[in-house]
Amino acid sequence: MNKAPLSRFGALAGLLLFAASFTLSASSLPEFTALVEKAGPAVVNISTRQSQAVANNPRGHVIPDLPEDSPLQDFFRRFFGEQGEDMLPDDDIQSKSLGSGFIISNDGYVMTNAHVVDGADEIIVRTNDRREFVATVVGADKRSDIALIKVDANALPTVKIGSAKDLKVGEWVLAIGSPFGFDHSATAGIVSAKGRSLPTENYVPFIQTDVAINPGNSGGPLFNLDGEVVGVNSQIYSRTGGFMGLSFAIPIDVAMDVADQLKRTGRVTRGWLGVLIQDVTRDLAETFRMPQPLGALVAQVVPNGPAAASGLQPGDVILDFNGTPIHESSALPPMVGVHPVGQPAKVTVLRRGETRVIELMIGELPEDSEIAEKGDAQDLQNKPNRIGLIVEDLSEEDRSQLGVGKSGVFVAKVEKGPAERAGIRVGDILLMIDNKDVESAAKLRDLLDVIEPGRSVAALIQRNEGRIFVAVRVPKD
Repeated sequence: MNKAPLSRFGALAGLLLFAASFTLSASSLPEFTALVEKAGPAVVNISTRQSQAVANNPRGHVIPDLPEDSPLQDFFRRFFGEQGEDMLPDDDIQSKSLGSGFIISNDGYVMTNAHVVDGADEIIVRTNDRREFVATVVGADKRSDIALIKVDANALPTVKIGSAKDLKVGEWVLAIGSPFGFDHSATAGIVSAKGRSLPTENYVPFIQTDVAINPGNSGGPLFNLDGEVVGVNSQIYSRTGGFMGLSFAIPIDVAMDVADQLKRTGRVTRGWLGVLIQDVTRDLAETFRMPQPLGALVAQVVPNGPAAASGLQPGDVILDFNGTPIHESSALPPMVGVHPVGQPAKVTVLRRGETRVIELMIGELPEDSEIAEKGDAQDLQNKPNRIGLIVEDLSEEDRSQLGVGKSGVFVAKVEKGPAERAGIRVGDILLMIDNKDVESAAKLRDLLDVIEPGRSVAALIQRNEGRIFVAVRVPKD
């Protein structure tokens, strides 16, 4: 019996079965075209212009030895001038930044990130039909990184506002924005996690996604499959400066609350407990006789704060806030932040092996209190200072080896901001700022606090075996 025809028939049947399963799988993937067509017109490109004074070259300082193709070459030539040149007169240059936003009301209110419009002298909003409007800032909140701006227009297309509370990990989401200035680019992915706390923001429970977000996407909307905005794309985690699969969005519930307050009063109020907290580790859980590590451990109670008045003590473990369990310490600040100021709340705490319920009156988070803003027990030197630097004190041995005397702090991290734009790098030793010695991280903060907003100051840094001055513009408050 000839089995060849049967073999060929079996192979053909298998191929058809595979093709059918592939078609079924492909058809089950989400379709985004209708969403983009409907929501796209309400997404805008935001560009800003900002004047920056160019500092002059003090005689005797030279351009550091950089590769010819280094992006810092033009900067140092502007700042120091060519080798041997006389000092150049002051001048102004226009810097441009790009971001995204979305229209939340047809009378011209637009939501974006605070860092997109920070320090801007002019804000241009461009719609997808190529119309351009000059916008004014209604208000901006740096803690949540949300800004509300306004254009003089009516009958504008608007997005549909949803809620992030019902988002599930694994759910499809879509971002529309202007990465690198490429207007109205759409990228899709899934929700990777919810309630993420980032080191520099304690009052925002970020949505983590794997949606491709790049410079220029900031302030743009994150949509669910129903076409509702569920988040505001804010930042990425990257070691290269580009997308690496970790994107973070501000939940739209948080963003809309901030926008409403900015529209009503021009400022944002948040609830405050007045405690510094930290995670409960496995070892600490064992010492507290807890079956597993959870809750927020009170490391310090701020004097005269709400917690101090209610009797909360260092060593208490906060297990829930108003009936909502606290699994990690990072979950507590956002809960307290959205609680109405002046209204009572109940916390369940574990104290010396026993649980008890404490009622307290929620206070208002102080505007200028760094200790209130931290929300955990990290030292203040781990918080970026006014120009975006995280610095560490030097030991006497370090000072001796570096030959810096009593002056100098180690640059441990450079956030986006004035210091980064000035060319300061991780590993530099910051010796002086505004002609004053920098003896410690605390001293640097004190020196920066008294510098007028918007003023450029000279900073002396030691890099490898050489020293150079760079111009740093202190941001406007």
